[in-house]
Amino acid sequence: MSHRIIAPNIAVLYQRAADRFDALPAFATRESALKWNPVSYRELYEQGLNLATGLIEMGVEAREHIGLFSDNRFEWILADYGVQLCGAADVPRGCDITDAELTYIINHANIRIAFVETEALLERILNLQKDLPNLSEIILLDESETAELPDGVQRIYDVCKRGADLRSQGDRRAEERIGNIASDDLFTLIYTSGTTGQPKGVMLTHSNMISQIERLPGSHYCTDRVLSVLPIWHIFERVIEMYTISFGACTYYSSIRTLGEDMRNVEPTFMASAPRLWEKLHERILKGVRESHPVRRALFHIAYFLSRHYTDSMYFFKNKKLKMRPQAKWKRTLLFPLHALRWLLVIPWYGFFNAAVLERIRLGAGGSLKATISGGGALPIDIDRFFNNVGIPVLEGYGMTETSPVIAVRNMNNLVVGTVGPPIPDTEIRIINPESGEILYPNNNLPHNGRTQRGEIWVRGPQVMKGYYRNPEQTNQTIKDGWLRTGDLGMVTFNDCLKMLGRSKATIVLSSGENVEPEPIEMRLQQSHFIDQCMVMGQDKKFLCALIVPVPGEFRMVGFKEQSFEDLSKNPEAYKVIHDEIRRLVSSSNGFKRFEQIRDFRLLPGAFQVGDELTNLYKIRRHVVEKKYEHIIHELYATETAKVREPYGV
Repeated sequence: MSHRIIAPNIAVLYQRAADRFDALPAFATRESALKWNPVSYRELYEQGLNLATGLIEMGVEAREHIGLFSDNRFEWILADYGVQLCGAADVPRGCDITDAELTYIINHANIRIAFVETEALLERILNLQKDLPNLSEIILLDESETAELPDGVQRIYDVCKRGADLRSQGDRRAEERIGNIASDDLFTLIYTSGTTGQPKGVMLTHSNMISQIERLPGSHYCTDRVLSVLPIWHIFERVIEMYTISFGACTYYSSIRTLGEDMRNVEPTFMASAPRLWEKLHERILKGVRESHPVRRALFHIAYFLSRHYTDSMYFFKNKKLKMRPQAKWKRTLLFPLHALRWLLVIPWYGFFNAAVLERIRLGAGGSLKATISGGGALPIDIDRFFNNVGIPVLEGYGMTETSPVIAVRNMNNLVVGTVGPPIPDTEIRIINPESGEILYPNNNLPHNGRTQRGEIWVRGPQVMKGYYRNPEQTNQTIKDGWLRTGDLGMVTFNDCLKMLGRSKATIVLSSGENVEPEPIEMRLQQSHFIDQCMVMGQDKKFLCALIVPVPGEFRMVGFKEQSFEDLSKNPEAYKVIHDEIRRLVSSSNGFKRFEQIRDFRLLPGAFQVGDELTNLYKIRRHVVEKKYEHIIHELYATETAKVREPYGV
C-alpha cells in the first residue's frame, strides 16, 4: 500500500502525482496500432492548472457544477483536472445522452458551463438552448475545423492558453482553491436512471473517492500499463483511472473497436473490464479452436483438462474453493492427500501444455495481464472458471454508483470463483430479510452467524454517497442510519465472501452495462388489452425478454374460440397477436431505445397471484417469478451465447 499516494482530496492527489512521477507518462492516446502519444504527469498537471485558472477567469466558483459530456479521450481527463483543481465538481455523461436527459441534467444540476466533446453534440445543445436558461458557456473538446464558433462557445485549448497567460503573470488562484477543498465537498455528480424515468443525481465526495483509492486490493507500480476501454463517465472506470494515478502508471485510451489489437500491442498489466469483454474473448477463443486443425483442437482440450485439474487442486491447497457449508477439518485432512496425488500426476504434463498451448491464449489478452477487475454485471460462471483456469486472473467485483462504486472484490489471496470476494476494508455488510426487515447476517442467534442466509444486501462504509442531489425523499428511502440499501440479493459464504443472487429492486443491468428500468416497459405493455400482467427480465444478459400473462377473454373477441391460459401458452396464433402488440408498443417511435426492446417472450400458463408472485400491494416479486419459471427463462436465453437475436419476429 505504501507505493500509493495518500491525499486528502483528488486535487491534492493530482498535485502530488506530478511531484512524485514528474516526467513519467500519465495518459497515452492512440495514433496508430504501434504509435501512442503520451502526456507526462507534470505536463498534465500544468495543463490542468492552466485550464483551472481559465475557468476561474470565466467566473467558475468553488463547488460549482460543471457539465462534462464526452466519451473517452485525453481532453476528458484534462477537463476533469481543470474542474477539480479549481475546486468545482463535474457532472459527466457520454455522447449517447438523449436530448431529454441533457435538458433534465443541465437544468437539475444548475449547470452554467459545460464541456462538450463534438460539434454534433454542440449543435444538439445549441438547438435546445431555449430549454436551458442557465447554460451560458460551452467549451468544445474537439479541435474544431469551424473557423468561427457561435457566441458563448470556445475551444478547450483556448481556455488553457488564457489560463497559462494569467499564471505567467503570477495568478495563483487555482493553487489557493486546492488548499480550500474539504473532504466532504463534491468530487462529482453522476446521474443514473430512476424507476420513475427521471435520472437521480448521485453525490460523490472527495472522501468517497479517496477511500476507494486507499482500499482497493493489489500491488501496482509506476511500471504498470493500464488499458482504458470502459466509458470513463461511469464511476467504475473513473475510480480505476484515479487509482492508477495514485501509483504513477500510464493509462492507454483504447476502444472496443481496437481492443484486441491494443491488448496485444500495449500488453496491459491491469485494467477494468466488463463481463461482455470476457464473453467476446471467450467466444473468439472457442471459435478459433473449432476452426483449427484437429491436432490443435485436441491439444487445446488436453491443455484445458490439465489446467482445470491443476487449478482445482491449487484452489484446494490455498483454501479458495467456494464453501456453501462449513467444512469439517477431518474432511479436509482426508482430501488433502488425494489432491496432492492429483497435483503430482498433473504437474509435469501441465507444465508443458501450459507453455505450449495456454500461453497462446494469454497472449490474446496481452500476455502480461496480472489481474483485471470485472464489474458492471455478473460474470457467467463458466467464463469465470475458464479464464481463471487458463491463467488470466479475473477478479470479479461488486458495487454501484451510490458506493463509488466498489463494495466487494476478489483479490489474489481470496480468489473464490462464484463470489465477488470479501468486502473491501472498513466496509460493513448486512443481509436483511427484504420482507420482514430482520437482520440475517451477522446474526449470532442463527447457525454460523447467518452465513448463506439469502436476503437484501445493506452496506455501510466510507464509500457510501452523500445522497441524491435535490432529492431528500429518495435519499432517506435508500440510506437508513448510514446503511445503504442496495436492492440486490446476496449471501455471505463460509469463505466470508459475498455471493450475488440477483436483484430485489427492479433495475436491470445488461451484460453490455446498459441500465434498463423494466417498469415503464411493463406499464406500456399492459396498455394492450391482450396483456394482463408481465415481467421484463435480462439481468446480466445481452437482451431483454418478457414473461406475459394474457387476457383469455380478449382473444375470444378477435375470433379465438374459448381457451385457457394453458391453451393460449401453446397457441402459435396467440403468440403472433402478442408479438404484434410488443412491436407496436415498445418501439423506437414510442421513445424506447434499441436495448430496451423485447427480443423474445413466452406466454405463461397461469396468472400471477397475491401471496405468490405478487405482494399485497400487487407488486411483482421478481425473484419468486424467476424461481418459479426458471425453466422457461432458461429456454428463452438458451441460444444467447451463440448470437443476439433481432427483436422477436423480425
